[in-house]
Amino acid sequence: MAKEYDVVVLGGGTGGYVAAIEAAKKGLSVAVVEKDRLGGTCLHRGCIPSKALLRSAEVFQTVKRAEEFGVAVEGSSSVNFLKAIERKNQIVDQLTNGIHQLFKKGKIDLYEGTGTILGPSIFSPTAGTISIEFNDGSENEMIIPKNLIIATGSRPRSLKGLELDEKDVFSSDGALQMEELPKSILIVGGGVIGMEWASMLHDFGVDVTVLEYADRIVPTEDQEISKELTRLFKKKKIKMVTSAEVQPDSLVKQTGSVTINALVKGETQSFTAEKMLVSVGRAANVENIGLENTDVVVDRGFIQVNERFQTKESHMFAIGDCIPTLQLAHVAMHEGIVAASYIAGEAVEELDYDLVPRCIYTSPEIASVGISEETAKERGYEVKKGKFFFRGIGKALVFGESDGFIKVIADKKTDDLLGVSMIGPHVTDMISEATLAQVLNATPWEIGETIHPHPTLSEAFGEAALAVDGNQIHG
Repeated sequence: MAKEYDVVVLGGGTGGYVAAIEAAKKGLSVAVVEKDRLGGTCLHRGCIPSKALLRSAEVFQTVKRAEEFGVAVEGSSSVNFLKAIERKNQIVDQLTNGIHQLFKKGKIDLYEGTGTILGPSIFSPTAGTISIEFNDGSENEMIIPKNLIIATGSRPRSLKGLELDEKDVFSSDGALQMEELPKSILIVGGGVIGMEWASMLHDFGVDVTVLEYADRIVPTEDQEISKELTRLFKKKKIKMVTSAEVQPDSLVKQTGSVTINALVKGETQSFTAEKMLVSVGRAANVENIGLENTDVVVDRGFIQVNERFQTKESHMFAIGDCIPTLQLAHVAMHEGIVAASYIAGEAVEELDYDLVPRCIYTSPEIASVGISEETAKERGYEVKKGKFFFRGIGKALVFGESDGFIKVIADKKTDDLLGVSMIGPHVTDMISEATLAQVLNATPWEIGETIHPHPTLSEAFGEAALAVDGNQIHG
């Protein structure tokens, strides 16, 4: 007899495991089906391992600058990349074990295998029964969910004709498996992931060239943020080529090098490096999970849901990267919480994606919440703005990291806060104050009147808010 659960989650990534824990907290019986390791892309092939390596690169750069701080370092500094990988793996393992402990605490059953959604059968009059092919080869099993949450995540995209062999031409997944640093690399794609890798590899000492199709890097961010990152990366000698249409069929792989052509402002140019990283977005994992056995609608590669994350099958929900919302781990978490809460019979509020903070872990870091100045104007707002540079902040000078600024935009008519964009030291740790300000409908004046301790980097936010009305103290 197939076992029945109140909730089955298909996929144990960030969104899936959080949804499972939330449902268990509400007294529901819960199972998770995961074909790989708990934690999914974020923990094993994305957020955590890449940030661990970024931290190693940051430490290397700090050591190289040690004399600026009056610290003598004996001998020449160098990167032990295998040691950095070992540290990354230890962090990942520790966090993975933590999730397993949370599952035990919540009495959540974990099925380690590939789950497929079946149509109506003798087991269930509605679609949704899950057939599990276990990783260890043991006999297949079926479980019956009263409610199903699909959290199958996403995978790296490539360009048609550009083969990812994970040896010379990497995806972001494959790049994390490198055991030695190349001398040079071409990065196709200047979005969030591409620029994080560009920053990391440069700081490790790799010669980096970025090819971006749009007319600027990090094109989803405020234009002034993009311009500042471009300036600072050029200063570091990171080569960035924008308005570059890569020609996938031109790829030539030779021993020790890869070459590809790109059409740059009407002119064909050739680029060569030891390795290549392709970072052109992520595709939802919606194939081979049995959706054809259901009435779930897939449009343009994503599962379609309502504001409660229900699919067309009302007992089936979908969250995270497999639906057309922001592909961020913390977004998937909160979507999972909303879905689990609704299943438990609680009233839920629709997520406002304008209130989601977005972080880019380059050096310097980028963080934003709300809408950009360009988007605000497109939506018909009359905008007023304030900007304050970190070079005017004592703590930034103490850190030796004074590049960048914080920008605040508001509605000129109502004084409502519309968005905050930051580029500079540790801004990914500071964006939460701006997010809370937007959630609470704060005005720039209220932010500026809030006392920010001195000396801290957060003073820059207070100053930028005051600058909206020309009231900044130190600028």
